[in-house]
Amino acid sequence: ARGGSSKRRLLRRGSAWLICLLFVFPASLPASLVQAASPLRANWPQFRYDARHSGTNPFEHVLSPFSVSRLQLDWTAKTGAVLISSPAVVDGIVYIGSLDHKLYAFNAESGALIWSAATGGGIQSSPAVVEGVVYVGSLDHKLYAFNARTGAFRWSATTGDQIVSSPAVVDDVVYVGSFDSILYAYNADTGARLWSAVTGGPLQASPAVANGIVYASSLDSNLYAFNARTGAKLWTAKTGAQLVSSPAVQGRTVYVGSDDFSLHAFNARTGAAVWSTQTGAPIHSSPAVDDGVVYAGSEDANLYAFDAYTGTTLWKAATGGRTIQSSPTVANGVVYVDSFDSATLYAFSARRGTLLWSAVLGGSLVSSPAVVDDAVYLGSFDAKLYAFRTDSTH
Repeated sequence: ARGGSSKRRLLRRGSAWLICLLFVFPASLPASLVQAASPLRANWPQFRYDARHSGTNPFEHVLSPFSVSRLQLDWTAKTGAVLISSPAVVDGIVYIGSLDHKLYAFNAESGALIWSAATGGGIQSSPAVVEGVVYVGSLDHKLYAFNARTGAFRWSATTGDQIVSSPAVVDDVVYVGSFDSILYAYNADTGARLWSAVTGGPLQASPAVANGIVYASSLDSNLYAFNARTGAKLWTAKTGAQLVSSPAVQGRTVYVGSDDFSLHAFNARTGAAVWSTQTGAPIHSSPAVDDGVVYAGSEDANLYAFDAYTGTTLWKAATGGRTIQSSPTVANGVVYVDSFDSATLYAFSARRGTLLWSAVLGGSLVSSPAVVDDAVYLGSFDAKLYAFRTDSTH
């Protein structure tokens, strides 16, 4: 079950530097650098990169506005059905769920299948990979945990309805929403339920977690904030329509898109409105936040960049389709986003919004790209996982 041709590649510069440094100076390294070892090894561990949903990989130093135009298709890997799930990439393995009921693990360098694990329903949820375990929701109402290396089943936890939401994992707790309108918190090791909190509508979006607070978007048009330890409700903030977009937290502000055509910014502690800015259509895209700028796609087919503090529109860039359903990814001065109906993946300058590169895939696109270590990974409606690299020999 091989998805592409294997090739030798040099050890990535970032990981080589870190390994040498750890070998020579293991006792003198600051804790912050040791904790950063995993991202430096070229990981994209969960939906939107981290639990606060920044949508930004700060450790990508190979792909840049100057090199992204050299991206080429490196390999494709076939699954059994449509891919809506967004990939996670950890320790050289790409994980993605499929509507064929399976979670897949592929070799990130070659596309070769490592393992697949069955669930009882289709998988739209995006996997989270933390400490050797991969977590993913299924349309069979269950949250699953598998061994990340072997695919061996560890546990499952049942909710009251379909899970489309992608899990967020923080401090040994897995947070996930369900279409039963409930946000759940589970022990990451055992699957035991720690708490659950009721909202006023189905939870399609993925929860964001930051500073001891869990933020959940609901189809009842409210953004909810809960205590991450107890599940106690802290506040709700109302928008003008349902929330499909997952929230992103940066500093004291939480950002979320709404079907009321607007991107909203709320105080992360109190829920007070900070600003809102309109686009030309509903926003299902989950925002990315980097260096004082918020990026979001709209169903008007434009990618927008807003000032994170004021909501002022800095630029907008048109795609070739009629709608954007996926969420943008930011890495090293480049914003990646795909257009649903044109089946095209785009790379824009994060600073100016100028088009730097694009590629047409074989099917419609909802999956959001993962960018790690000179590679871009993305799932498509043609049931294939795509990998692009600048050093591809294909």
